[in-house]
Amino acid sequence: MCVNSGYQCDCLTTDYLCEPCRMTAKERELEEDRLSNGSNAPGEARDSICEPELALATPHTPPKDRTRNWGWLLSGTIFLNVVILGVALVSASTFNSAVISSADLQVFLIILLLLTTLWMLYYQVYTARADHAVLFKDGHAGPVWLRAGLALFGLLSLIMDIFKIANYAGYLHCDSAVKVAFPVVQAVFLFVQTYFMWFHAKDCVQLQRNITRCGLMLTLATNLILWMTAVTEESVHQTDIPDEYDDHNVTKVYSRRAFIARASYGEDDCKCSYSACSIFKEAYYYLYPFNIEYSLFASAMSYVMWKNVGRLVDEPAHHKIRFHIRDVCLGPVLGVVMAVAGLATFVVYEVDLEKEDSGAKKDRAVMMHFVMNLVIVSLMSVSTAVGCAVFRLDHRDLLSGKNPTRSLDVGLLVAASVGQFVISYFTIVAVVATGAQGYLNGLNLAWAFMTIVQLGLQNLFIIEGLHREPHHEPPPITVFSNPYVIQGLGELGSLEDNESENKPSPEPPSHGEHGHAAAASPPPAHPEPEHRHKLTWKRRVLKEVCAFLLMGNIILWIMPAFGARPQFDHGTETEFYKFTMWAAVVNIGLPFGIFYRMHSVASLFEVYLTS
Repeated sequence: MCVNSGYQCDCLTTDYLCEPCRMTAKERELEEDRLSNGSNAPGEARDSICEPELALATPHTPPKDRTRNWGWLLSGTIFLNVVILGVALVSASTFNSAVISSADLQVFLIILLLLTTLWMLYYQVYTARADHAVLFKDGHAGPVWLRAGLALFGLLSLIMDIFKIANYAGYLHCDSAVKVAFPVVQAVFLFVQTYFMWFHAKDCVQLQRNITRCGLMLTLATNLILWMTAVTEESVHQTDIPDEYDDHNVTKVYSRRAFIARASYGEDDCKCSYSACSIFKEAYYYLYPFNIEYSLFASAMSYVMWKNVGRLVDEPAHHKIRFHIRDVCLGPVLGVVMAVAGLATFVVYEVDLEKEDSGAKKDRAVMMHFVMNLVIVSLMSVSTAVGCAVFRLDHRDLLSGKNPTRSLDVGLLVAASVGQFVISYFTIVAVVATGAQGYLNGLNLAWAFMTIVQLGLQNLFIIEGLHREPHHEPPPITVFSNPYVIQGLGELGSLEDNESENKPSPEPPSHGEHGHAAAASPPPAHPEPEHRHKLTWKRRVLKEVCAFLLMGNIILWIMPAFGARPQFDHGTETEFYKFTMWAAVVNIGLPFGIFYRMHSVASLFEVYLTS
């Protein structure tokens, strides 16, 4: 029974609040503020959920909760300090490695990884298992496809760490043992964090809120620093200019070979003790993109958990949505064909650039890459425009209410697209200012322009889809046959005769004592098989568009994530902006563009399911 309410309710044992316990949005916020002022005792947390509304109206209730604000301020301060310190150390290790080496940076990262791992273990063992610690779960946070993606990238990142351990072990005789300890600690961190996110991504913690907020901000900061470290290391090696080259039109091929040859070892006299080191170097080089995406996925899920600390979710979770490709064919088929074609041209592009042939062959490889990317973004722009038009005809209601997951998805989508916007606009300015001479400049200009169009349309389509209510399947039409009506109509005359003769009326057909019916009686009532509802044309078009865009974003993620750098293979921008400035633009914007493609895949998959 609720305290002083006089109503019987079971809102403490279910995820739904009873009618006497429902509050308006303002009253709910005041109640949550008042809860944070009290102690974290289980009894108080249990009783305070259903206190009467009269207590909320007292003048002694503070408009804002100082305890909650203090927890937000403390966790935010920890996050800012850790991230800024990490940025400073990453920058110093990159541009002044003689004073702060990569081993010094890895010592800092090991400390962060250990602290974050210890907190996650503490949360799973103590906080989450306490009585009434997690009364509610956010049904929108941590969907299964996002956690599955996190687990997949975590597995590939774990394999990368194993390759690093095997590689760095060959340098123990001439280099620091920290470089072996770091991938070991990171592998443990990956396992613990993946387990933590899989089982606790939906938690709305009600106990130890300030400790949980600080721990989640530490987790967020750790993942961001790991992301910055990996992106900076890869970007610098991708655009490193050898001293013997005077011109700046240097492809990424030399940089990749230099990266594989050095593998974070600046000393030329440090040689591996066994011959398999080069194999491990090449293997973990191509696994870097998965590790980068894993850190970003974990960062997003940590932020959602931080927003859900202390949240009272009184809205029912959205209905279960099953994935199927029923009545959807054109979009997936065309998307797979486009992805396979893009992958084939990407492989040819990589192979041609590594050959020591004349510049004409490399120009043809770059031209083929430009043409393929232009075709992909053009087709995606047309399909996205069709999807936006269908949304205008769709009369589904818009989602309402507070949803940290949806807000974060939209924010990340818009923010990550800025990186690709910056690169495209810089390209347009450079090509137009130099006169756009030659077919390569023309293709580069068209690709940059169509990329801007495609990004804008896709952002509109995804945001519109994320804010629409999911489609609900209509209930199946079930028809029951009533044997009593048919039997009554057939025996109406005999029934009147029997009544006139004072004879007992015949009993309706029924099952006997052993479940057998009379021979003349019809079979018992059974519902007809469930009718399979076909998709309406609007739903089918939306699903086709989502499937096609999903495959297009996958191939646009694969090409830059695994080494395609046409920005440096074609020298117009490098000559116009000079290498230092253009390398800074690409190294800052391209990682966000790569993340945008992968984040779009997750968002499009959700729009596909809700359509």
